[in-house]
Amino acid sequence: MNKTIKLEGIGEIKLTRNNRIKRLAIAVRPFSGVRVNVPYNISFENAEKFIFEKRSWIKKNLNKIQRIEDHYPTFDNNTEYSTREHRLKIIPHNKNTIKLIVRDTSIYAFYPSYADVKNERVQKAIRRAIIETWRIEAKRYLSKRVNELASEFGFKFNNIFIKNAKTRWGSCSSANNINLNLQLMRLPDHLIDYIILHELTHTVHKNHGKAFWNLLDNISGNAKGLNKEIKKYNIYYW
Repeated sequence: MNKTIKLEGIGEIKLTRNNRIKRLAIAVRPFSGVRVNVPYNISFENAEKFIFEKRSWIKKNLNKIQRIEDHYPTFDNNTEYSTREHRLKIIPHNKNTIKLIVRDTSIYAFYPSYADVKNERVQKAIRRAIIETWRIEAKRYLSKRVNELASEFGFKFNNIFIKNAKTRWGSCSSANNINLNLQLMRLPDHLIDYIILHELTHTVHKNHGKAFWNLLDNISGNAKGLNKEIKKYNIYYW
């Protein structure tokens, strides 16, 4: 069951309820607006009260999201865009569907010739193709780099997992599994290495105490400076 409400100064807010939702939570995402997950044990009336209490937080995050949306690139037939290993090619075709292919060194995005390439549906498809390309490249590059750095500095870890996370560049589990964000593929090499080293250091020190930072600084060369530099990049991109 879904419901949509309007809140002055914010606009439409979509409330969603299904069996998978376990807790009341508000999400603010680019091009998706404000969505609220409502578990069955909480009424829509109480959910609306919760939303009203959080209206300042929602407004603050909507402003952040608006800045992200304003910086989203618009792709067209003349756009020159490349990932680490692939070049984007946007091509109109005589079919009614959008078709995305990642092959060799190219990302092919085919769209109906009658459609406006700047239409949000076409733009979302192009962004989706780029994300899948990052995923392909990340599995090769990040996995290889984790193994290289772990071997160089004597770290031991279990598994590597790569996801399109929204809030973290990476993490290290209690079982020493290394989780990395495929969005790392947007960063320069030295910052990718810093994030990997950060998580590998957590295989030894599980907190951010003095011993953790001393070790990370020793192996990265400038942990404080690199940590400051990484904050210039948005984790959530597309």
